[in-house]
Amino acid sequence: MSPEPEPLQMKQEQEEPELQQFKEEENQLCISHDEEHFVGLMYHMKTHTDEKPFTCVTCGKGHRQKSALKSHMRTHSVEKPFSCLTCGKDFTGKTVLKNHMKIHTGEKPFSCMSCEKRFVNKHSLVVHMRIHTGEKPFSCMTCGRGFSQKGNLVIHMKGHTGEEPLSCTACGKRFLTKSCLNIHMRIHTGEKPFSCTTCEKRFAYKHTLSIHMRTHTGEKPFLCVICGKGFAQKGGLATHVKGHMGERPFSCKTCGKCFSQSSLLTNHMTTHTAEKQFSCVTCGKSYSKKTNLTYHIRIHTGERGQT
Repeated sequence: MSPEPEPLQMKQEQEEPELQQFKEEENQLCISHDEEHFVGLMYHMKTHTDEKPFTCVTCGKGHRQKSALKSHMRTHSVEKPFSCLTCGKDFTGKTVLKNHMKIHTGEKPFSCMSCEKRFVNKHSLVVHMRIHTGEKPFSCMTCGRGFSQKGNLVIHMKGHTGEEPLSCTACGKRFLTKSCLNIHMRIHTGEKPFSCTTCEKRFAYKHTLSIHMRTHTGEKPFLCVICGKGFAQKGGLATHVKGHMGERPFSCKTCGKCFSQSSLLTNHMTTHTAEKQFSCVTCGKSYSKKTNLTYHIRIHTGERGQT
């Protein structure tokens, strides 16, 4: 007599709920794993877009990740738990400290593909690349002028508002930025950090050094469109062009004679002063300019008659 299959069938029916529960738990685990992967993928995809859903309530800056916003929030507080062991400077985040350390190590892992200039971090490279691309993503709402860096736009906007928050303690002159104030302070301190590698002459400003270097190289980048004469400085060209135009804006207050250059007026003014250090050895007559003395001597030598 064959065994009845009913008990086995009943056992299977009893086990089915347990098996079903196990499968549900297993499926839930897979779903949970997929969800974690999906969320990670979504965060990653935001690096390829401009989407920044996490916004700082203090300054409005957007961030792609919550962790990045959390690190950013420390910039608005005094909390700077990460310190540089080399110079002691404190930072709000570990990544910022890591980038800072490259200053001490000299590491510059990011290089420009156009000019091969190297940078400490990727952000500096991105900003630098705008020199080659001409990109100016930050625009002034008032005048429409574009800027490659946000900081430059902020400084520019202060020009529209008339804001000059920094003042010189020596003369009271006011400035928009700390860098402008520091450069100005060299007038009072006499500091000249830029030196010529050829003659070792020192200058307070980098721009002045660049102009000076043209005396060694002979470079004259500013050309007169009328006669083609070259000048080392833009101001020299502007003065020269006035000569072509017949413009003589510098006038003598004593006699009213006009000149195209202030230096010519200065030389002329000596004719009205008592400074006559150039004397004729023949008759003792004195002149304020050597050229006038040379002209006078010809009277004694007979090179030309007296007029």
